[in-house]
Amino acid sequence: MGQKRALVSVYDKRNVAELAKNLTDMGWEIISSSGTARTIREAGVPVKEVEDLTGYPHMLGGRVKTLHPSVFGGILARRHFETDLADVEKFGIPMIDMVVCNLYPFEETYRGGAGLDDLLENIDIGGVTLIRAAAKNFRHVIPVTDPDDYGKVVDEIRSEGNVTLSTREALALKAFLKTSYYDAVILEGLSRACGAERTASPEVTVLPLSRKAELRYGENPHQSASLYSHPFDDTPWRQISGKPLSYNNILDLDCAMRSMSLFQSDCACVIIKHTTPCGIAVSEDPVSSYLKAFECDPVSAFGGIIALTREVDEQTARRVADQFAEVLVAPSFSESAALILASEKPSLRLIEWGGNKASGPSMVNTWSGVLFQEDALPPLPRPDSGEWVGEPRKDLWDELILAWKSAALGKSNSISIVREGATVGIGRGFTSRVDAVKWAIIQADGKTDGAVMGSDAYFPFPDSLEAAAEAKISAVIQPGGSMRDEEVKQAALRLGISMFISGWRTFRH
Repeated sequence: MGQKRALVSVYDKRNVAELAKNLTDMGWEIISSSGTARTIREAGVPVKEVEDLTGYPHMLGGRVKTLHPSVFGGILARRHFETDLADVEKFGIPMIDMVVCNLYPFEETYRGGAGLDDLLENIDIGGVTLIRAAAKNFRHVIPVTDPDDYGKVVDEIRSEGNVTLSTREALALKAFLKTSYYDAVILEGLSRACGAERTASPEVTVLPLSRKAELRYGENPHQSASLYSHPFDDTPWRQISGKPLSYNNILDLDCAMRSMSLFQSDCACVIIKHTTPCGIAVSEDPVSSYLKAFECDPVSAFGGIIALTREVDEQTARRVADQFAEVLVAPSFSESAALILASEKPSLRLIEWGGNKASGPSMVNTWSGVLFQEDALPPLPRPDSGEWVGEPRKDLWDELILAWKSAALGKSNSISIVREGATVGIGRGFTSRVDAVKWAIIQADGKTDGAVMGSDAYFPFPDSLEAAAEAKISAVIQPGGSMRDEEVKQAALRLGISMFISGWRTFRH
């Protein structure tokens, strides 16, 4: 069988001395380098230095240690290839049967605020090469990259005489996952450090993601689910009480955070159900905003997410406690409000969100592939940058902007009707725009006289305006862009509805 050898070179030295001792006790020879060799030797385990194989000391300040044919020949040699074995014999290369290696902590270095020079020094070269070489030749060499796998490796050698092929395959796949993740983290870290411009449509891309949470299940119990984000980004919110967030909660929370961003200049409340708003209001204080938003659609608000753009105070907490909600998200909670909600609604998830978000473009995985797009809020309309049709109603501008924001947050086709600082009717997720209008009018239940209406996309026919006029809606904001824009404009003039055309569509699918 010949002498078994393990090359051990690790940054994370957790349990490495114990591994070396176990291997030595089973007759293995340990080869190591610098700090790792010192750790093993201090534990009383015999170890050979890499330079004893290569004949070269460490050089270039430690940048070059293992990069030598005497090391990589012993790792990459195919034991069933006569030509490989002939080269091993000719050049006196010792076979290496296991590589134990983990890498310089580039990710931790970046998160610690290091500059470009320190980042470059924490890019592992030899370690990545060792891991890839061992993983490539896993039929003959055992690639070990995780201290948590040391026990399994030792147990199999002790019981089987070697590590099984199935375990080698699993270790090799883990090794390639680690090196590919490592390279992706380096690319992202150096891109940020160098100020490289990001694009939502790169020709090729790699995306390092680390799991932040395992979720009970996905949208439905038969689907597994986890939450991932970029390793350089902290979770943008903090949960202060309540049950763990579910997959559906996190989807709704996405709409909540977008809503809070869009309404950050207002004291606003947005109630979300199934990733789309069912009530929106702005007022002078959080409790008034909440009550007005809740009034829009109390039935849909049941079991929804409540988002507030101002601190939750005691009065607001007591009113929220009267209803059933899944999540309450706000910039902060007063001490008394948090105590009330935690005691009276222990399952209610209280989330503090400071305004930031996970970085990167928006991505949606489809059966056709992954869709990328820039993740940006729509530009806010201005009364001097669009087109008024009919009498300009700048006195209703704030109401129109509220209607526009509400429609922009709803699932397309999306229509919102606003009166006195609150939505009174929302038609969202309809396949027909005129049906969305009709539903919003029905939901408003007689509160449309003098109200305004917002649409996330153009009106393809005058029928939506005719329905609005019949409901005595005073003004409409919409992006325009229909082939029948002129016909729609003429209908607005004929019906006496003031209409502002913003030029910006805000679809959400």
